[in-house]
This record gives sequence, C-alpha cells and structure tokens, in this order.
Amino acid sequence: MARVTWTPQAADDLEATCLYIARDSTRYAQVFAAEVISSTERLAVFPRSGRVVPEIEREDIREIIVAGYRLIYRLKNEEVQILTLHHGARLLDKNSLLIEG
Repeated sequence: MARVTWTPQAADDLEATCLYIARDSTRYAQVFAAEVISSTERLAVFPRSGRVVPEIEREDIREIIVAGYRLIYRLKNEEVQILTLHHGARLLDKNSLLIEG
C-alpha cells in the first residue's frame, strides 16, 4: 500500500476550492472535500489507477477526475504525492507544477 501525501500547493488548492464552493453551499463544499479525500485514499491501494496527464506525458505523473476537477499526483517509490487540484475546464500550466526530473 502506498503512502499518500499532499504538497502545500495541493492542500491550498483544496482549501481554496472548498471556500469557493461554500460561498453558495457549505454542504456541497463538505461533500466535495469528502469526495476528494475518498479518492486519494483509493490511490493508496491503486496508485496507478489514474491516467497519465496528457500535457506532461510521464508515467509517474497521473490524474483522476473528481467532480469536474483534475487531481494530479506523482508516483514516487511507495508514495503518492498529491500535486494539485485543478478545475477541469481551465488550461493546465504544466510549468506551475512542482515536478523535478
């Protein structure tokens, strides 16, 4: 089983997204956060279940879609590092991701 960790950027992204959703509905913000967290827990068991991010085309950089958002993560040894939560309708600036190598 892989260990799941969040980068500061990803944690900030989740918080900002939930705050935005909560402006209309605190309940939906809570549901969204729970869905994202549940999805990351699944990655601990199935770390390769996400697809390779098309803009990056690296086997170790993958994503899953959660409620219209792209949860982008990196596989590193026995760890799943959550890199960012990005709205699916927005263009991804791959240079903004903290990816070494």
